[in-house]
Amino acid sequence: MEGDLNMAEFITLVYLFYMFVALYFLLLFIMTFLFNRRELFYVPKISKDYTLSVLVPSYNEEKSLEGTVESLLKSDYKNILEIIIINDGSSDNTLKIAKRLKDTYEIVKVLDKPNSGKADSLNKAIKFARGELIAVVDADSYPSENAISSMIGFFDEGDVGAVTTRVQVRNPKKFIQKLQSIEYKVIAFTRKMLGFLDAIYVTPGPLAIYKKSALEKIGGFDTKNMTEDIEATWHLIHDGYKIRMSFAPKVLTVAPDTFKKWFKQRIRWNIGGFQTISKYKGCFFKKGMLGSFILPFFVVSLVLGVVGLAIFIYRFSRRVLVYYLSTKYTLEAEVALLVLEDISIHPSVLHLFGICLFFAGLAFVLFALNKVEDRLKIKRENIFTVLFYSLIYALLYPIILITSGYKLLKGEYSWR
Repeated sequence: MEGDLNMAEFITLVYLFYMFVALYFLLLFIMTFLFNRRELFYVPKISKDYTLSVLVPSYNEEKSLEGTVESLLKSDYKNILEIIIINDGSSDNTLKIAKRLKDTYEIVKVLDKPNSGKADSLNKAIKFARGELIAVVDADSYPSENAISSMIGFFDEGDVGAVTTRVQVRNPKKFIQKLQSIEYKVIAFTRKMLGFLDAIYVTPGPLAIYKKSALEKIGGFDTKNMTEDIEATWHLIHDGYKIRMSFAPKVLTVAPDTFKKWFKQRIRWNIGGFQTISKYKGCFFKKGMLGSFILPFFVVSLVLGVVGLAIFIYRFSRRVLVYYLSTKYTLEAEVALLVLEDISIHPSVLHLFGICLFFAGLAFVLFALNKVEDRLKIKRENIFTVLFYSLIYALLYPIILITSGYKLLKGEYSWR
């Protein structure tokens, strides 16, 4: 009995701590917005025409490569020196399309190489790039006309090493893509809030611009990391650079259209996150914002996901077991092993807290969507999809996290 009581007390304490941390981060983002709301869509004027090289790493991208290059050609930033398509050993018509684009547009160049991964492809191209700044654009992504020009001005701050922007799902038709559309909007909003705290932890592949000298200083992208964009961002911050985000423009990207593709992508993202944490674990409470906020925030976010799932499974299983035993022994024995007083059919304070936490999270999602959709005049998300996202979609993350940890320990993972 005493052991059960201690376990119950322990679970209660963990549950309360979980809710406290979750609510803390929710309030942190809200307060950060309130203090910086006038700067949300700030775009600094360009005082210097930085030369820019655009790198487009490509592996089997025959369906989207041409559209990506054409979107870059429409950019209103006029100091793009070159668009370098890196064909990473594609087995489809990617190389053929790349060569045709090269023959059509003088600005387009092609680097053909055996398959060695995205990070290695970028590192090889950086050596040939002539621009002061390096833009990386995935071959299935489509920057808006003003995306690059809206990002360049941030480099006037001498210590800025990279600039990211708002990523949005392109033509979300399937339900899994519509869920990701919501997710990307919320992520964009929270990333901008982190930017106000000097705590952006990733410059996503669809579009990011780096100072070439900064990339050279950190030795380029880590070829062993499954998320080279996260690792490069942490490395830049580790070496004293700042990361900025331009929230006004956007880059559209093709999101996975099946659950299997989505699940595999998220496994890769989480494994890369684990690898990055392991690489920089010695920076806890050191190296400025990397150790004092980004690392703890990243780790706590991962832990909260697992803890939340564990608490849910424990409480649900315990409730089912109690009802099963009480019913079984009440019917079969003259004296029940469990009496009615042992069973609470009314919501407890913890349940109430849990419900409040859910609605707080839902309110934050709706708040973020409102700020993104209203000001930018983009299509509103369906309320049913938003509820499904908050109730079901978000609950899958702990499962992905646990699976990722298992695969990492077993060494059973690959970039594709």
